[in-house]
Amino acid sequence: MVEAKMGACWSITKDQFENLEKHTQWGIEVVEKYNKFVKERSEIEISYAKQIRNLSKKYQPKKNSEDEYKYTSCRAFLTTLNEMNDYAGQHEVIAENLSLQIISELSRYTQELKQERKSHFNDGRKAQQHIENSWKQLEQSKRRFERDCKEAERAQQYFERMDADINVTKADVEKRCSHKARQQAQLRHQMAADSKAEYSSFFQSFNQEQNEHYYTLIPHIFQKIQEMEERRIERLGESMKTFAEVDRQVIPIVGKCLDGMTKAAESIEPKSDSQLVIEAYKSGFEPPGDVEFEDYSQPMTRTVSESSLSNSRGDSKPEKSSSKSKVKLWPFKKNKLSLKLGSGPEDFSHLPPEQRRKKLQQKIDDFNKDIQKEMDQRDALTKMKDVYIKNPQMGDPNSVDPRLAEIGQNIEKLQFESQKFEGWLAEVEGRLPVKSEPPRQQSALYETQNSTPVNNNCAQDRESSPDGSYTEEQSSESQIKVPTTDFDDEFDDEEPLPTIGNCKALYPFDGHNEGTLSVTEGETLYVIEEDKGDGWTRVRRNEDEEGYVPSSYLEVFLDKNGKGAMTYI
Repeated sequence: MVEAKMGACWSITKDQFENLEKHTQWGIEVVEKYNKFVKERSEIEISYAKQIRNLSKKYQPKKNSEDEYKYTSCRAFLTTLNEMNDYAGQHEVIAENLSLQIISELSRYTQELKQERKSHFNDGRKAQQHIENSWKQLEQSKRRFERDCKEAERAQQYFERMDADINVTKADVEKRCSHKARQQAQLRHQMAADSKAEYSSFFQSFNQEQNEHYYTLIPHIFQKIQEMEERRIERLGESMKTFAEVDRQVIPIVGKCLDGMTKAAESIEPKSDSQLVIEAYKSGFEPPGDVEFEDYSQPMTRTVSESSLSNSRGDSKPEKSSSKSKVKLWPFKKNKLSLKLGSGPEDFSHLPPEQRRKKLQQKIDDFNKDIQKEMDQRDALTKMKDVYIKNPQMGDPNSVDPRLAEIGQNIEKLQFESQKFEGWLAEVEGRLPVKSEPPRQQSALYETQNSTPVNNNCAQDRESSPDGSYTEEQSSESQIKVPTTDFDDEFDDEEPLPTIGNCKALYPFDGHNEGTLSVTEGETLYVIEEDKGDGWTRVRRNEDEEGYVPSSYLEVFLDKNGKGAMTYI
């Protein structure tokens, strides 16, 4: 009946009050559990973002590998690293928003919820205590009224018994005792009447308070607790919605990061990268000319064709001396030692012509930049000196002269170095093949006997040396002059190198330079030092004859127990 009158309010009994207290405490624990979950998620996002940033930083290009990023594939990889760095930043944004919008807010709200819950249940306990006290007062007044009624009844019975006692002989005593009993009975009746009035007052007051307690006060407190609980549930749902929205807000930016990675991958151009490799490593050497057919069926002197790689122009090659003189290899030994130490010649003559030209041009550009910097400093100091001359109080004009003189010396030194490299560059560019000329085909190595041989004077005039530089002849009698030093004896006395494989000559080669070895087509030789990237292979014919031959002229087979079989064609 009471619950029906309360309507939608919760139960009002004491037992349900305690259950409700336990339930609201459980609700607060749910909020705290969810807040802890979000906090751990935020910590995971921060840790993940940190690991992604460290990974991106780990693979960022170093100073000594910046040249690699001229290729589109390497640039795409660098873009991916940068996008991953931005991607990590979005996870940091997630962690920050979770902390601000959920963790901090729920922590503050939980404290407020605890205070509100404590206040409502304190009010409920006070109301419960008040109604219990009222009930105790009612019970006390009821027992007092009951006691007083019994006392008045006993006093009335005593008076009546004394008044009807016939055994009493003395009138005075009789009158005195009867009067006293009457007064006592009247007093007890009065006390009973007062107790009744008090009990009646407490009874009415308790019923009124009880009615107010169960129909007004307690339902009002429970209504507040119910509203508090509903707000808690609603707030928890809003936090869960925010949890999803925090991720959804960064999805567009994460999508842009992924789009950047995709775009970087699509920007890779294999042909462009291959062209860069070609430009970086092309040597500038001219391919050998066509070999003229030599008819051994006719009794004639064997000659060398004009288009072969001979030094002579129309003259037959002199027969090779049969004496087994040991070849002096010190220029190439010295060159290879310098390459290993990373200190090649200043004019880059150890490089192929095209690479040498690029290195020289780069040095000239560096000198021009340094000259421009010095000239800018000189102009600034000159202006400062003019200001000092016009306004002596600002400074001494003569104080600038030492610095101007130093800059002038630096400019002269840089200009001298630049002119030196420009001379080498002009020398190299004068020997490079004209770019407009179509490249010669090597497929037509064997022409018919009646075909006209191709004139390849350029190839005859320019023969590359093992160190990568060209040697240009002015006539058939000019020879390369190699300076003699004390290194001859040092390399002459060295022990012979072991054989690491064998090779077959694909084309004839006239090694007229000191350190090279002349070979004929089809000749089989021993390999004692493989190509180190400079385009030359060191071979041996017998115990006393060894030297360098262009790797492109050989088909090399290395021992399998060494570095494996490798073929140069």
